[in-house]
Amino acid sequence: MTLILFRIDERLLHGQVIVGWGMRLGIDYYVVVDDDLSTSDWEQDIYSAGLADRTEVDFVSVADAVERFQEMDSRDGRGALLTRGTAEMRSLAEAGLLSDRRVNLGGLHGTDCRRRVLTYVHLSPADEQDLKAIHLKSNGVTARDLPVGREVGLEDLVDVVE
Repeated sequence: MTLILFRIDERLLHGQVIVGWGMRLGIDYYVVVDDDLSTSDWEQDIYSAGLADRTEVDFVSVADAVERFQEMDSRDGRGALLTRGTAEMRSLAEAGLLSDRRVNLGGLHGTDCRRRVLTYVHLSPADEQDLKAIHLKSNGVTARDLPVGREVGLEDLVDVVE
């Protein structure tokens, strides 16, 4: 296993992920799972601009991530897999790819349909359902903005018992 961080963060590649998580964990490559971004070269250039020269990034669709997961997880170095939202990570979980992985919930910001559960996490009812499904098919879901921050279990964010 070389993918060591699985993070949901709508900002994807940004300072908190690259510096806060990436440098602390020694991340050598990123896998960004986003259907729209996987087909937009100019947006990929923008997201990649903050990476160190030797740091690699692959932008893949959800379907490609499922198909190529073993390849991406067996690369040399340490990797991080990022999704913009909960639905994309749920797709990976339902494909059976996260059974022994812990998922980190990062920045999901406020909208009209989301309620605030932490300063950096706002959830819609659909997000909550996705997180419950991920929790059942993974090694758990926790929220933490930075590696040195306080880890918050899913049970403190949503009602995990139905």
